[in-house]
Amino acid sequence: MLLLKALIERYISDGQPVGSRALSKDSEFKLSPATIRNVMSDLEDLGLIHSPHTSAGRVPTVSGYRLFVDMLLTVKPLQSEEFLRLSKSLTAKDNPADVIGTASRLLSELTQMAGVVTLPKRELLYLRHIEFLPLSNTRVLVIFVTNEQEVHNKIITTSKLFTSPELQQAANYLNSVYSGKSLLTIREAVLKELQDDRERMNQVMLDAIKMAQLTFESSTEKEDFVLTGETNLMDFSELSDRDQLRQLFDAFSQKQGVIHLLDQCMKAEGVQIFIGEESGYQAFHHCSLVTSSYSVSDEVVGVLGVIGPTRMAYEKIIPYVDVTAKLLGAALNPKSASPS
Repeated sequence: MLLLKALIERYISDGQPVGSRALSKDSEFKLSPATIRNVMSDLEDLGLIHSPHTSAGRVPTVSGYRLFVDMLLTVKPLQSEEFLRLSKSLTAKDNPADVIGTASRLLSELTQMAGVVTLPKRELLYLRHIEFLPLSNTRVLVIFVTNEQEVHNKIITTSKLFTSPELQQAANYLNSVYSGKSLLTIREAVLKELQDDRERMNQVMLDAIKMAQLTFESSTEKEDFVLTGETNLMDFSELSDRDQLRQLFDAFSQKQGVIHLLDQCMKAEGVQIFIGEESGYQAFHHCSLVTSSYSVSDEVVGVLGVIGPTRMAYEKIIPYVDVTAKLLGAALNPKSASPS
């Protein structure tokens, strides 16, 4: 396995197929090129390396990278200046979108690859306050505040015309019952009340619940993400094929596949890595994604990560992603302590 580790590290560093002669010159191995060729042949039979085209050298397969990442990798901690740059940049801001954009940009700049951060899931936001303002006819402007300071606006169309006092009564009722609860909890409670408890509800309560349903019903919009530095991927020879690039950029623009892939990472703790076809998407067959979820108030709300070629320096990328996720969560939740 040490020979496989050396081969993969050399390939990641140089980007060229690695031959037995190159490995035999490594001072760590006191083996002849012939012996190394035999070992490489065994590794090839195991599906861990392969020979591209007619080259005498070998490159890792996805299985080889997976074994390397899971068992042979030595992760390097961030240097102090890198940590300071991240911690100074990822601080609490008035607009959470700004700190999310900063996290994506920093990941891209530090790795020279693409940095991606999903926006916090709406159902994991917590209602602090809601107001209704009358517009024309039956249109109502809803203003609601979530978490610490996030303000949202939405226009709903009601089934009847409401006066300003009636809208104020509805808002007062919803604030008294649902303030501090997650939007997901509110949606479920609203549906249950409309189905089960109509008879015990007075008209103010019923009107309020109906307006809450219009406000917090599941959005048909795709969950979004911030992607920065995707053009960096054009600089890697293994991703420079025109068809590969077109597939990759189409996947970025369509978003759905990327979101589905990143959503899988919310179900597991710590850093997650998809290598090549492990992603399940043709567009990412020559890419790796190193991701980590980030949390606000001890609840996972999103995922961030780095997208690059399978030939990436995993030992450096992993700590960038891990530390950035912790700092982003702390910045979005100023009451929490900064990670050490």
